[in-house]
Amino acid sequence: MTLNRAAFDYARELIAHGRLVADKKGSWRKHHPSRSEENEFIHNHGFQEYAKWHLGIDRRHSEETKEHYKFPFGDFAALHRCGLLAVKARAHQYGYAEVEAAADQLLSRIELRQPTR
Repeated sequence: MTLNRAAFDYARELIAHGRLVADKKGSWRKHHPSRSEENEFIHNHGFQEYAKWHLGIDRRHSEETKEHYKFPFGDFAALHRCGLLAVKARAHQYGYAEVEAAADQLLSRIELRQPTR
């Protein structure tokens, strides 16, 4: 698993432009895109855009598959704090230090921008 640097940069842009939901831990289950929403997004925008919403890349799978992209952090409209919290926890659990550190940096940027609701 490697860090998707393009997604990290995109997440920083989303935060800088206020395209974020500063929600609380545990909300990701409600905010995570469904499989049908993911499929529709890929159909309309392609895998290159889909990739921007995932902090991890699994090179064991083809770039033209959803399995290649791991650790989603948004709903294709905005970055979600709860998504980053889930990314950080899962990356820590599986030992993906680079992805965990990236999620932590992004969470710090959110905290600087606006306090948690």
